[in-house]
Amino acid sequence: MVNASALSRDEIFAELKRELCTLFELEPSKITPAARLYDDLDLDSIDAVALAVRLQELTKKRIRPDQFKAVRTVADVVDAVEQMLRA
Repeated sequence: MVNASALSRDEIFAELKRELCTLFELEPSKITPAARLYDDLDLDSIDAVALAVRLQELTKKRIRPDQFKAVRTVADVVDAVEQMLRA
């Protein structure tokens, strides 16, 4: 993410979608804001850790466990990333 702090929600979503497709070989059409990470995208806890590590690399921000504890959907991830970037 270039100049991550200046990204809009749509740009964060687009970047997240690209990463989910790359990391987990998901179909782009399956990745919507309402898609549930575990139920709809079939991610597991190891996948969630891999995603968190990748988001840390991209944003250059440390992810606190409490930031991702309640994450259930793609939109939740966008919200968490947006909060990280604004902090």
